[in-house]
Amino acid sequence: MPEYRIIVDLSERMLYLLDGNKVVRGYPVGIGKMLTQTPQGEYEIINKVPNPGGPFGAFWMGLSKPHYGIHGTNDPSSIGREVSHGCIRMHNENVLELASIVPLHTRVTIRP
Repeated sequence: MPEYRIIVDLSERMLYLLDGNKVVRGYPVGIGKMLTQTPQGEYEIINKVPNPGGPFGAFWMGLSKPHYGIHGTNDPSSIGREVSHGCIRMHNENVLELASIVPLHTRVTIRP
């Protein structure tokens, strides 16, 4: 059975999906801007919401840190940049793929 976990590398602006210690997918992400930086640390996915509306694109995965999540975007040009209020933004097709793979309680490590 797969043992998935997610690593978000803020300096690379990349999200990596690992199975055990093997990277199985890598996705470019948008991260928090200077005044509203993406929080570093260890979290887990606590909820999943398809079509959350507003700026959250096609899918929302909430983190165990309240008000933060991994989500799609209605502004694809923001991917790869420091633009969010601290959330991790992904292209809609990528967040849909990731959400279909990872279960609730998947560990998320956000590192510098």
